[in-house]
Order: sequence, then structure tokens, then C-alpha cells
Amino acid sequence: MIKPLTIVTQNIHCNQEVLTLTNQRVMYWKTQESLILSDLHIGKAAHFQKSGIPIPSSILEQDLERLAQLIHHFKTKKLIIVGDLFHAEYNKDLDEFKHWLFNFKDLKLILIKGNHDRLKQAIYDDFNIDVYQPSLELEAIQFVHDIVETQNNVFTISGHTHPGVLLKGKGRQRIKLPCFQVTKNQLILPAFSLFTGLNTKNAPKNCTNYGFTEDAIFEV
Repeated sequence: MIKPLTIVTQNIHCNQEVLTLTNQRVMYWKTQESLILSDLHIGKAAHFQKSGIPIPSSILEQDLERLAQLIHHFKTKKLIIVGDLFHAEYNKDLDEFKHWLFNFKDLKLILIKGNHDRLKQAIYDDFNIDVYQPSLELEAIQFVHDIVETQNNVFTISGHTHPGVLLKGKGRQRIKLPCFQVTKNQLILPAFSLFTGLNTKNAPKNCTNYGFTEDAIFEV
């Protein structure tokens, strides 16, 4: 059981739509009543455990509990998952996720396939997930897992890179924080799972980083 989340928000505008960034690794799209997120990597912990690496099983439990709190907070009708919902082969973590889904029978799941989403179509059907590949377009917003070249009239939302920002302080102090990376026509989501690294390099040109902590979100 994790403590109640502190949810802090920051609105941005794209193609006449308002998107709400949060300090909890998700974005909310009010007009679509949708939470948008990327890179849950369900099955990653069990995959490592199968290889003899002692990864705690509580990682997935904590991720799903965080997600449940966010679904309730925003009164979410849809989850739009921008790739890497799953990590590898079918394993016990997917059974836990399927059990978790019983709490959200009216929730619509939309997945834009990522490079790790390699399960058979029958499994996605069993989980009642609508799958799109390589992209999905809604209201002039294009969802795709990895970064693509964008067109002037389309705003692209992607994941995949697990973006982070490096903050430097006095006395050689350094801290890495997850972030949203936003340019004129694209947004890169942070990885939702806490069991991921942070990529502080190769940010898009002229991007604004919105870094966040457990109780704040701010422009860097």
C-alpha cells in the first residue's frame, strides 16, 4: 500500500486542445476524459526474476496502485498507452495486471504498440485492449511510440526514450528528474513505471522540459 499521491498539474496547449501534465508521470486530456501514459513495462520485473535477478515483485504492485489513484482522481474513461505496456513474454506479472483490470470494467484501454509489445493478438483481445500500430490520430493529435518527423498541422505525442533532465547546483550537486519534453509540435512522455532509467541526453531541439518531483512540476 502506497501513500496517497500528491497530484500537481500544469496545462499546455496544442492544436486548440488543453493537455494537463502532472507530476505523476501521466497526462490528462479532459475533452477525451483520457489519461495518456507510456512505458509501463508490465512483466519486466518477472522477466528479470526468471533470469535469477532478485527484483522485488512489489514494483508492479506499486505502479498499478499509483495508476489506480490517478484513474480515480481524474475520473478517467480511457487510458491511451503510447507503447510498451508490456515488456516481454507472458508471465505472472500479466496475470496480476489482468486481475487489477477487474476493478475498472468500464475503462477503455487503447494501446499504440511499442517495441516491447510483442504478445500475440489473442492476448490483447483477452485483455480487451484496442491495439493500433504504428500510430493513432485523434483530434489532430498523433500518438506513436517512438519519435517521428512531425508535420506542421499535427501534434505528436510519443514515449520510448524515458526522458529526464539533469539539474546542477552549487558544489557540484546534481540530480536527475523525469520530465515531459515539449516542442512546438511534439511531446515526449516520461516512462510511467518507476523501474526504468532516465535519459538526459538527445532531447529534441528547442524543447521545453517540464521536470517534476513527488510534490511539484516546473519548467526547466
